[in-house]
Amino acid sequence: ICFLLFAVLYIVSYFIITRYKRKADEQEDEDAIVNRISLFLSTFTLAVSAGAVLLLPFSIISNEILLSFPQNYYIQWLNGSLIHGLWNLASLFSNLCLFVLMPFAFFFLESEGFAGLKKGIRARILETLVMLILLALLILGIVWVASALIDNDAASMESLYDLWEFYLPYLYSCISLMGCLLLLLCTPVGLSRMFTVMGQLLVKPTILEDLDEQMYIITLEEEAIQRRLNGVSSTVEYQTVELERELEKVKSKKTNLERRKKASAWERNLVYPAVMILLLMETSISVLLVALNILYLLVDETAMPKGSGGPGIGNASLSTFGFVGAALEIILIFYLMVSSVVGFYSLRFFENFTPRKDDTTMTKIIGNCVSILVLSSALPVMSRTLGITRFDLLGDFGRFNWLGNFYIVLSYNLLFAIMTTLCLVRKFTSAVREELLKALGLDKLHLSNNPRDSETKPSANGHQKTL
Repeated sequence: ICFLLFAVLYIVSYFIITRYKRKADEQEDEDAIVNRISLFLSTFTLAVSAGAVLLLPFSIISNEILLSFPQNYYIQWLNGSLIHGLWNLASLFSNLCLFVLMPFAFFFLESEGFAGLKKGIRARILETLVMLILLALLILGIVWVASALIDNDAASMESLYDLWEFYLPYLYSCISLMGCLLLLLCTPVGLSRMFTVMGQLLVKPTILEDLDEQMYIITLEEEAIQRRLNGVSSTVEYQTVELERELEKVKSKKTNLERRKKASAWERNLVYPAVMILLLMETSISVLLVALNILYLLVDETAMPKGSGGPGIGNASLSTFGFVGAALEIILIFYLMVSSVVGFYSLRFFENFTPRKDDTTMTKIIGNCVSILVLSSALPVMSRTLGITRFDLLGDFGRFNWLGNFYIVLSYNLLFAIMTTLCLVRKFTSAVREELLKALGLDKLHLSNNPRDSETKPSANGHQKTL
């Protein structure tokens, strides 16, 4: 069963990566083999990330199914042993991909072989292995020094000698904490950004708008730019490039207007408001659950996200509303994951990291796979820490040291609630603020943060005129 699930995830991940991977030009056989190996390792990592995302939803729905049909013959394969095995495998493969496979793929892709050795696959593998050993020694030294500075006693120093039972779980606990902090930064931004993304994907209602008039104006603008482009001399390269950019923007606007014009009344007036209301409800429920979890943390010690200590799989429902509550938890978990990915690529530091269809280098694909692996591995921990679900963390996910620290967990919940609320308030008040500035005539003072309102054009006498 585990193999079949992973095989499906691997096939889906392979199609996703090949959709974005840059098509290989005429390469030598050696480079083609190296790219193919890196592609397989990246696909494996992306499949593990998808498995980590599905851990909590699969466990929650399995618990409810076992409660509803305890004696059904056809679901006897669905039991606590399978659920625990999936959690342990996800933890093991996450460690393997994060510390071995992805560094190997990156160094193997960048390697050329040591000087003096015969060039080939073996020389590149040798250089990659040496780089991995040096990287492992560097990380070991950093963790050793950090442990000596933070917790300098004999027991902690001796525990570092136990590589498999303590060192790797301790290192993975640090990575999970970093992933949860990254989710804390990305998810509130993504929750507010989701409204903009869905607004771009859906057709907005045409209220007090004349699409025919806008279409006529944009057509005239396109024709004017095209005439200017035909009249510009080929020697003036910068003017030609600038006009081509303007023409592309105008064509994009024209395409959007044509799509809005062709859309049916149901799509314009029903789908868009319904989706926006649904997004607002999901975001509000998430913030409300986090606020309730803060209250639980203050009055009840059992609300702490510790390891498995509750009833086993299929013994009791973890949701007050039964199957409906479990379905709501699953929807919120997927919504948080999508929002975190949207927020991750919306951050200014990671904007250039966004993959492009048929134009993404293998190095960038490796970086994206590592980032998604860190986010997806931290998603079950974040969901349990915020109180989105009451399902206990199983396997190594429940052994993280910082999960037992009351102040860290409480601070995490408070920061998430405050940051999400601030992002949403800023999102929904920005449009009102822009309209007030325009109504008062203050938009020319550039008090807005919108870059489109600050576009300027030099005039003949050298002064700046606001477009």
